[in-house]
Amino acid sequence: MDDYTDTAATFGDRLSLAREAQGMTPAQLARRLGVRRDTLEAWEADRSEPRANRLQMLAGLLNVSLIWLMTGEGPGGPNPNSVPADTSSEVGKLLAELRDIRLDQARVLERMARVEKRLKTQAGAA
Repeated sequence: MDDYTDTAATFGDRLSLAREAQGMTPAQLARRLGVRRDTLEAWEADRSEPRANRLQMLAGLLNVSLIWLMTGEGPGGPNPNSVPADTSSEVGKLLAELRDIRLDQARVLERMARVEKRLKTQAGAA
């Protein structure tokens, strides 16, 4: 994976990087997860995303933290020094902006889930 950078990486990029760091092929990881290879390849290409239970399994199998796998933030990913970083291009900047938007979206979704839970609790108490 030659175009990986910490700031521009997508979930699929991180998944591919972590899989490669473990020396697994897509077919090997798919088999260990119990999914079809084309499903895993769709995740790596950012055409779809795994459900929460698969995310936890992925993090465990790939020996990375769940937070790093989902967001790219914090410790717990493969050795970042082995990956070239080039964010000077316009494409790199746009990918970084897209990643930031995705992170913001994940935070908003988490917040919405917390508010919805509180609302349901209040509605049930009324």
